[in-house]
Amino acid sequence: MSEQVAVSIAAGVSTMRIERPEKQNALTSVMYDMMSDAFAFGESSSRVKCFLITGMPGVFTAGNDINELHAFAEGGAFGDSAIHFLKTISSLEKPLVAAVDGLAVGIGTTMLFHCDYVVASEWSTFSAPFVDLGLSPEAGSSLLAPRLMGHQRAFELFVMGEHFDAQRAFQAGFVNKVVPAESVDAIAEAAAKAIAAKPPEAVRTALKLMRGERRDLAQRIEKEASSFTELLRSPAARDALQAFIDRHH
Repeated sequence: MSEQVAVSIAAGVSTMRIERPEKQNALTSVMYDMMSDAFAFGESSSRVKCFLITGMPGVFTAGNDINELHAFAEGGAFGDSAIHFLKTISSLEKPLVAAVDGLAVGIGTTMLFHCDYVVASEWSTFSAPFVDLGLSPEAGSSLLAPRLMGHQRAFELFVMGEHFDAQRAFQAGFVNKVVPAESVDAIAEAAAKAIAAKPPEAVRTALKLMRGERRDLAQRIEKEASSFTELLRSPAARDALQAFIDRHH
């Protein structure tokens, strides 16, 4: 079994690479904990000036591990590890860069709204099929997405379940640069290193001013988690999740 989340620090950049190819990089509670720990360490370390999160060629992440979601539905509660990760990523004080190649589903799309710079390959696709699974948006995305790209496009993504290609994501504003697949990691890494080379206090201050007060974001993440859990307990969500599992096994 691979390490699932490989973490390395070089040139002021803490890089997290999601590595679970046999499950299309679907995220488990253990993986959420590993990323939360890496963020916490990086926030407290003077060696780290910028974060970079990436996946593997052809897949960023297929979202929450569907079998864990099913277990959460049976238990009637959403996982603490996922909620802790969302609270951690939403409160970072250092910049976050993402390199996306291929599939970005659910949290794979919603976490990008917390990134400061996103590089995507021309083959990337973004989707958030929460409603189709009988669930609701998470990661503060119900607040951040309409702010960023307007209500109508956010409605397309979250309620209609539309897939956004890389150009549509670029036009919507949550992808900064679209590049050939073979260049994604190198360009994102170069951007992260360039950010890390800047005066750190000036970067942190600018970021804090740009982001503004984030109490409403923390409250929205709590409210979304509550709604997600409530829906997860519903027969409709259980049926939708079971149908999804049956289709993919």
